[in-house]
Amino acid sequence: MAETQARNTGANHVYTELKRQILSLELKPGTRIYEPAMSTALQVSRTPLREAIRRLISESLLEQQATGGVLVPQLDAKAVSELYDVRAALESLMAREACAKATAEDIERLQGLLDRNAAMVGFADEAMKYGVALHAAVAGIANNSWAQRFHNQIVSQVERYRYFTNNAPERREEALANHRLLVEAIAAKKPDQAAKIAFDHVIGARDETLRVISAKGLDVE
Repeated sequence: MAETQARNTGANHVYTELKRQILSLELKPGTRIYEPAMSTALQVSRTPLREAIRRLISESLLEQQATGGVLVPQLDAKAVSELYDVRAALESLMAREACAKATAEDIERLQGLLDRNAAMVGFADEAMKYGVALHAAVAGIANNSWAQRFHNQIVSQVERYRYFTNNAPERREEALANHRLLVEAIAAKKPDQAAKIAFDHVIGARDETLRVISAKGLDVE
């Protein structure tokens, strides 16, 4: 039991560190993962490393090649665009439905998240955390099980691209302004307005992501 627990803890540590390196671009798109070298670098055995790699492959943050090799996936502009387009549609739907279902307590909770987002807008990681929490809260209020299921699948993919949209202070300020407008529309029970704000917010993130990865020469197109 203790051995299994230790192995799981080790795999979680490796997973967290590899994921951080992928999302921060320390491991650049197209990089091949060599198990012996990575095992040495992370000071872990091959077993927890392989478990972590399998988990990252399941999340599409690593890619299994037909030859057996494992790569950090390339950034495909077409795939990025499609991903954000679907996310925009889902966020718009959930914002619309949240208008009909939000209680006074829900609005108070959204306002609390918005206040924390505003307080932390100068700090990339914290601003992202509260922005993500606000979107999750809107999804929870909408309580559309199918929309949430698809949204949860997309969120794990979008996480790879938040690095590109969250580092610039002006982009964080823009996102905060959008969040304010979204909470105001939901509180005022204006479904069309809330849906449009949510949609445009995600499309703005899409466009910024595509701009940055193109400027950095990271896209495969």
